[in-house]
Amino acid sequence: MIDHIGLAVSNFEKSGAFYNHVLAPLGITMLVSISAEQTGSHPAAGFGEGSKPYLWISTGKPVARTHVAFVAKTHAAVDEFYKAALAAGGTDNGPPGPRAHYSPDYYGAFVLDPDGHNIEAVCRTPG
Repeated sequence: MIDHIGLAVSNFEKSGAFYNHVLAPLGITMLVSISAEQTGSHPAAGFGEGSKPYLWISTGKPVARTHVAFVAKTHAAVDEFYKAALAAGGTDNGPPGPRAHYSPDYYGAFVLDPDGHNIEAVCRTPG
């Protein structure tokens, strides 16, 4: 099981604002912000729910396109995630809809973040 994942982003402020906006419909917020002085290298921000950050971003050179999928509780939350992502400057990489080729109740949407990472929201409950 994965505890958390980190993404290198080329523009920390821009990506922080993007993820704050995009993840809000899923109930995910920025929980921790750490300065470069505290990390010894680059600023970092942790996003999650409750008191547990599980997505971390930090300034660096994105080396590969990464895919991260977030759980959405409803189909409507997937739709709102997608709208928020496009409004925040994300690029469409697959509009909300069923993806039965993944599993019968799979409903997801895909966007590319400012660095080209493939970010997804998925609900696996019947509509």
